[in-house]
Amino acid sequence: MAGLSGSEWCSRKTLVALGLGQIVSLIVTSTGLASSELSRRGINMPTSQSLLNYLLLGVVYGGILMRRRKPLQMKWYYYLILGFVHVEANYLVVKAYQYTSLTSVMLLDCWAIPAVIFLTWTFLKTKYRFRKCSGVATCVTGLVLVVFSDVHAGDRAGGTSPVKGDILVIAGATLYAISNVSEEFLVKAGDRIELMGMLGLFGAIISACQMYPILLFCEYASCFTIVALNRI
Repeated sequence: MAGLSGSEWCSRKTLVALGLGQIVSLIVTSTGLASSELSRRGINMPTSQSLLNYLLLGVVYGGILMRRRKPLQMKWYYYLILGFVHVEANYLVVKAYQYTSLTSVMLLDCWAIPAVIFLTWTFLKTKYRFRKCSGVATCVTGLVLVVFSDVHAGDRAGGTSPVKGDILVIAGATLYAISNVSEEFLVKAGDRIELMGMLGLFGAIISACQMYPILLFCEYASCFTIVALNRI
């Protein structure tokens, strides 16, 4: 994969991409901060937090897809599997905020980068140069140091069980990587609108099915916590 030349770095397309990337990073950080604050207040609803996202995707892109009135380009069960992986990735990462610090979650979530590179190299036959491989090695080294720090930090790590939280984040980031690589494959073989619409549809269905028993056993207690906080 060739790098960008000096003129390409200064092109409008590259600058717009960099700007949009920074906006997305800010939004992701904001959602992480909100999830951490909710967990700190005893409000633990990881599945419910993602349900609205899938509903919006399903309504917007699903509406466009229905208006087209065209058959699906990819098998529907591909999107079902992708929806399941994506929902569980969100669940694990949001759940991790209950056990470890915001900093650890945001740093360990970067495990998705070397995982994506490995999966694309294995299944999509993407080739990477030495500089990218060395960057991945540096990233993995930093992640190991974060986990090692949490193991020996104890109560200073900012969570009730830092190691458990780190494991959840790494598992969630691995699922994110699988989801991202699958999305790349489906977009190239199919259609972007179809992917977003079907991901929203199946993601909402899976989230709703998963949320129901959790509401009965875990998240129902969080609703009482919200009411109690409002009365204080």
